Amino acid sequence: MEEKNQPEKKFSTGAISATVWKNVRTDKEGKAYETRTVSLQRRYTDKTGQWQSTNSMRLNDLPKAALVIEEAYRYLVLNGHDEPKPQEVSTNKFVGTSCKPEVIV
Repeated sequence: MEEKNQPEKKFSTGAISATVWKNVRTDKEGKAYETRTVSLQRRYTDKTGQWQSTNSMRLNDLPKAALVIEEAYRYLVLNGHDEPKPQEVSTNKFVGTSCKPEVIV
């Protein structure tokens, strides 16, 4: 039986929220590994007063959406979830190298 995705953390401001989901996947060799995804939603009440949710944002929602997405990103990076799993690491020798311009005096 496959494990259901679990919400790990939720960031909200007003009606806008970003949820970090923990997902368990299986690689080609059958080994389980975890990944994280982020969903964005806006809550509102419909004409009958029932709460609904959507992933469509209005213009005024965008600053709050940016805030909760940034918090989700910060959470993931600070908790070490920004690293690719070993088989996803590129063999390109330039990946991860600095792109700072060299100053010659």
